[in-house]
Amino acid sequence: MTQTFFIAGTDTEVGKTFVTTALLASAATRGLKTAAVKPVASGCEQTADGLRNEDALALQAAMTEDLPYQQVNPIALEPAIAPHIAAAEAGRRLDLGRLAGVCRGVMSTAADLVLIEGAGGWRTPLGPRAFLSQLPRELNIPVILVVGMRLGCINHALLTAEAIRRDGLALAGWVANFPAAESMARPDENLATLQAILPAPLLGVLPFTEGGDYRSAAAHLDLDPLQLGSPE
Repeated sequence: MTQTFFIAGTDTEVGKTFVTTALLASAATRGLKTAAVKPVASGCEQTADGLRNEDALALQAAMTEDLPYQQVNPIALEPAIAPHIAAAEAGRRLDLGRLAGVCRGVMSTAADLVLIEGAGGWRTPLGPRAFLSQLPRELNIPVILVVGMRLGCINHALLTAEAIRRDGLALAGWVANFPAAESMARPDENLATLQAILPAPLLGVLPFTEGGDYRSAAAHLDLDPLQLGSPE
């Protein structure tokens, strides 16, 4: 039975893709078949094959299942700006139903674990009255929160967790990620505070790694709280 989680971040540039690839690698060591989706990505580059996003390509490389790029990243936008603005400039509409359909297609594959990575923070707009946070609601899937360990992370993490709960979704766990070489002040104390007040289990603490080696980062994760099923 496929299990699916939405990967949300406390902000942009907190390491959602790094954590997602590490989660995929950790699940693969358990013998699980994995797949991932980056429904909307801005900051894409023109290639001979069309627009390609670095984060989506990283997911594609880290998963065990062989999916075409268009299924991993159905909406690719060139400017590295907010997706709804990039889409408007390109004359495109970000349709929640289409994104949900693509995700359901991946969820119906042979993968044991599917991770759907968001863009930016929890309330990233898709349009005037639509937000990317509506996608996990539409799919009715639990959330894994990536907390970027830097000044202000406690406030961002608590507000995001509150919004997730208000939206009627379960916070399955969270990952503390250090996205920069310069350590934040009092990291242990901040981590202890988050552990005490976030209403979900800590799945791991990922130290900064030069070059973003997600395979070594996978060793810092504990997936037991997610209660992943055994491979078929």
